Amino acid sequence: MENKEYKILFVCLGNICRSPIGECVMQKKAEKNGLTNIKVDSAGLISYHTGEQPDSRMISAGAKKGYFLNHRARKISEQDFYDFDLIIGMDKENVIKLKNICPSPNLRNKIRPASDYFTYENGFDCVPDPYYGSQKDFYKVIELVEDVCDGIIKELI
Repeated sequence: MENKEYKILFVCLGNICRSPIGECVMQKKAEKNGLTNIKVDSAGLISYHTGEQPDSRMISAGAKKGYFLNHRARKISEQDFYDFDLIIGMDKENVIKLKNICPSPNLRNKIRPASDYFTYENGFDCVPDPYYGSQKDFYKVIELVEDVCDGIIKELI
C-alpha cells in the first residue's frame, strides 16, 4: 500500500453499537500492523443518537476485549462519500440505504458490505445489530468486526 492516506468509514443504523466498535477495532489493528496512513471513522444512517456515546453494553464488551470506545454518534453526510475511500455497511439494509443516498453513481463502488471481508465461514452474512439482544450478542459483534478488520487489512497490505 502506498503512503497516501486511506480513509475507512464504518456505517450502521444509529452509530452507537457496530460502527463505533468497527472504528475502534480497525484503528487498533491498523496501528498494530504499522499502517499509520489509515484513518478510520464511523457514522450512522439516522440522526436519532447524534452526539451520544456508544451503547453502554458495547462500551463494556469492548473494554473487556481491550477496545476503548471514544466516539460520539453522528449521521453520515454527503461529504463522507467524497472523503472516504472505503465505506463499510454492517448489514445488507445498511448497504442498500448507503447506495440509495450516495450523491453520485461514480461513488457507489466505495460502498461494501462488511461480510465481503469475512476471512472464515462463521454462519453470518452480515454483522448483525445487537441492540435488542443480550450482552453475548455484543461480544459476537466484536468477534465478527475483528474478522472484518483482518480481512480489510489483508486486502490493503
